Amino acid sequence: MATLDSSIMNIALPSISKDLNIPLNQSTWTIITYLVTLSGLLMLFGRMGDVYGKIKIFKIGTIIFTIGSLLAGIPLGLIFLLSSLVVQAIGASMAMSTGFGILTASFPSNFRARALAINIMFVSVGTIAGPAFGGAILNFLSWSYIFWINVPIGILAIFIGFKYFPKDTISQPNGKIDYIGSALFFSFIACFFLSVEAAQTVGFKNILVITGLIVSILLFIAFIKAESSFKEPIIKLKIFKNQLYSISITTAFLVFAVNSYTNILMPFYLQDLRKLTPGQSSLILMVFPITNLVCSPIAGWAGDKFDKEVVTLIGLGGLALGQVGYLLIGGQSPYILLVVTLFINGLTGTIFSSPNSALTMSTVPRELLGVAGSVMALARNVGFVVGNTFATTMLFLSMSRLAGRTVVNYLPSHPEYFIKSMHFCFIFSAILSLIAFLLTLYRMLNRQVLSEYVAEN
Repeated sequence: MATLDSSIMNIALPSISKDLNIPLNQSTWTIITYLVTLSGLLMLFGRMGDVYGKIKIFKIGTIIFTIGSLLAGIPLGLIFLLSSLVVQAIGASMAMSTGFGILTASFPSNFRARALAINIMFVSVGTIAGPAFGGAILNFLSWSYIFWINVPIGILAIFIGFKYFPKDTISQPNGKIDYIGSALFFSFIACFFLSVEAAQTVGFKNILVITGLIVSILLFIAFIKAESSFKEPIIKLKIFKNQLYSISITTAFLVFAVNSYTNILMPFYLQDLRKLTPGQSSLILMVFPITNLVCSPIAGWAGDKFDKEVVTLIGLGGLALGQVGYLLIGGQSPYILLVVTLFINGLTGTIFSSPNSALTMSTVPRELLGVAGSVMALARNVGFVVGNTFATTMLFLSMSRLAGRTVVNYLPSHPEYFIKSMHFCFIFSAILSLIAFLLTLYRMLNRQVLSEYVAEN
């Protein structure tokens, strides 16, 4: 539910704009409000999970998210909607920041990849299925139901959670919360996301965008310095000296950025170029999340039974080849080619994700599981945002170059511009996949040395 709402709002923006009688550019504030609040608070709630109990934070977060979902669907104007999304995002952040830590602490190492695979299955489905699922809802119901659909699921989750969660264990019962560091980190995330969001409209050369990015860098530096000086920081920076952990986080970020290219470009291709309805295009795009749903348990089993390093490497190699598949798609290509490419993309990303998550969390001491899990969730969200921005910016920059003028929309008179630009974008996503593959290959070839370093430190 939490990841679904970070992507499902894209397709509902025209309906929200029309129903609330606001300009379309104001309706985009819904997405940025949700993502900034969600991502900016992940580190804080990850630390609170270590201090007060991860299960307690998760339970409270689920309740808050469900209440926020109920409120967000009530059409009482833009300010009410944005306020409701803040409530919803606070709950989502509490749940997402503690989920990985709860699973890692609850399952032995020989079952951990399978446990994380179930979690990642729904995380991936939520992130990728947004446009397809949202299109299906909007074909029959109003935009309110993209939020209200969470309410019965949330209530069910609350009751199941209270019945079946194990007793909470607190890894740092005497720990303190670093609110100064939390404020600096939230400011950094807000400034960075707002700048990146603005760049999609006005470009990266705009003075306000450049200024915002510079300020976000300065805030990040201030955050790092503050964390280095505090006795009990929101995140112990030594965790990143662990190369096993850092490489796993980086590759996860790259994979979510790569998947965002599909998330952004395929709706343009299907609806603008191939002239399909949102409902028709959603049926094709559902291949991706359905593949995630079906194959995640299998990938988790493979991660537990075989060498996790090898499994992740196979997944990343396949992901890179999947990006090449998009380069074969033209303006009149048979839909089966796109379906097969989406299947390969979904399958290989799934093969990578659960073993990589198990590897990531297995390198972290128990007392830092909450923060480590929140960093994983943050890498996922930042990868999603950066991937969306890069895909959109690269697409229209390439189309502008081909047209010899500034282009901000699809050009019906020149479909070849879109195809060439789409291919250009997927070449870049293939390069990102290759970088992730090489990082994982380095991790696998040097795992003995890296593991010895982790054990010593």
